[in-house]
Amino acid sequence: MGRNNKPSQNNDSLEIYAAKLAYIGAAISTLGDGIQTIAAGLALEVLQNANNDSSQSNNNGDGQSSVQIDNMQKQIDYLIGELKHIKKMLK
Repeated sequence: MGRNNKPSQNNDSLEIYAAKLAYIGAAISTLGDGIQTIAAGLALEVLQNANNDSSQSNNNGDGQSSVQIDNMQKQIDYLIGELKHIKKMLK
């Protein structure tokens, strides 16, 4: 009976390891999507600012732009924190 338990335990360990890898892969994919979204937002902001600068000299958007950049920085900081958490899980 001792021999029968070992293969079962190895299979369980392999299944747990596979589940952990699947979870980590999904988390990394989700974080990647978040980073892509932030990058797209930044690109859109740059294009909008360039368009506004070329069509009119208006300083009203500067405060709003600063707030958006701060929000994006918070999102980036959050994503970095999540990557650190995933790194700890891998150890």
